[in-house]
Amino acid sequence: MWGQYSFQDSNSPLMVFVCDTYDLVSIVCVGVVSLVMYVAVHLFFKKSWNYYFMGLESLEIIWVILPSLSLVGLILPSLHCLYLMDEILTPSVSLKVIGHQWYWSYEYGDWENVSFDSYMLNLAELNFSSPFRLLETDSSVFIPFLTEVRAVITSADVIHSWAIPSMGVKVDAIPGRLNHALIYSFKMGSSYGQCSEICGAYHSFMPIKITTVPKKWFYSMN
Repeated sequence: MWGQYSFQDSNSPLMVFVCDTYDLVSIVCVGVVSLVMYVAVHLFFKKSWNYYFMGLESLEIIWVILPSLSLVGLILPSLHCLYLMDEILTPSVSLKVIGHQWYWSYEYGDWENVSFDSYMLNLAELNFSSPFRLLETDSSVFIPFLTEVRAVITSADVIHSWAIPSMGVKVDAIPGRLNHALIYSFKMGSSYGQCSEICGAYHSFMPIKITTVPKKWFYSMN
């Protein structure tokens, strides 16, 4: 049960950094809340008040500087995280993602005539190799291991959202606009995601499946 309240296991350096930033923010928030609660309870049960201590100018300076330092400590890694989420340096493969009602289309931009649609498998089609309900697809997106892949996301009808939590990817698919994201996987196997935008009646039936394969296998497939 507790696993539902935490992040998925990271499958990219970006997601590792996101988790580290989240842990830092949580530690700072817990420390601030604990300190404030301790002072509040201590003053509540204290029988006498020290007027000169409570009105001390140096004390006011301290409780202004400490929150400022805490905010600076949170801003720097947060901005760094946002920068990494939007930075694409030297992609080796380009993948175009097109959202439809209610399925995904994919095109490999580096090869001609390599495109396909991806639909969710129904219950009758699930088996031992594809056991995940509402997540398995009839066509998986293959990406090479330890390789930068640039995903260009758009939509053909309404606004969708292409999201793969384990890779730290969540990009809106907007009609008439091209958004991009970096995919970099350091684990072999499959990663799953879903449309994260309420795009219609069958919004919850738009799964995403990314399969990481060795580089030689990937390039031989294309």
